[in-house]
Parts: sequence; structure tokens; C-alpha cells
Amino acid sequence: MTVPRGFDRERTNIHKLQYHFIWCPKYRKSVLEGDVRDRLEALIEEKAAELGLERLELAIRSDHVHLFITGDSTLAPNKIVQQVKGYSSRHLRDEFDVGLPSLWTRSYFVSSAGNVSIEVIEEYIDAQAGE
Repeated sequence: MTVPRGFDRERTNIHKLQYHFIWCPKYRKSVLEGDVRDRLEALIEEKAAELGLERLELAIRSDHVHLFITGDSTLAPNKIVQQVKGYSSRHLRDEFDVGLPSLWTRSYFVSSAGNVSIEVIEEYIDAQAGE
């Protein structure tokens, strides 16, 4: 089977998973500035590399984070954000006085992104039925 351009092939699957995450510090406190912001960016890069993910875009504002990342088919989106938030919180609270008992709220936003239309999926399914 040929792999469509832009998709990743694993031993047992072909995929293209992209997620847009947004999350905030507790009480939406503006603590993501200066050295904290720079360190957070490095920590997100480290965790993404460890998980085998690729960061597509990252925007860190003083009171929230936007992360657009490629996903791995073996990692659920909730596990990705859980890993990134836990790792970054642990390190940032050890290295900086952010004045919060825990850095992040438990909440987050996630949306998937893709470039396959419903029509393309229907065509593919119809083509497979003819095999």
C-alpha cells in the first residue's frame, strides 16, 4: 500500500494526527513571562521529543499556551497533554517561584486538525468495497 503524502507509516498503520491544545495556569495567573516562558518552551520541546511528537506551532502567552503538535497513533490526546503539563509543571515549580500550589488548571482544550474531507473518505471506502 502506498502512503499518501504527509502521512506517517508505522508497522501496522498509516496516520496523520494533529492536535491543537490550549491550557492555562491556575487562576489564569500571568506567570508565563521572561525566563519562565523560555524554560516552558524548552520543556515542551523536550517532552515532545521524548514522546516522539513533532511540534508544529507553539504560542506562549502570559496566561495561556497554544500547542499545535503531530500526534502518534499510540498516544491518546489526553495522554499527550497530561504528559506535557505534568512534566512542565514539575520542572517550572522546582526552578521558579510561580506562587501557585499547582501550575496548571486541570482543564484544557483540544481539537483535531486534518486535510481529508468527508468526500475523500467516502471515495476510499467505496473503492475498498470494490476489491
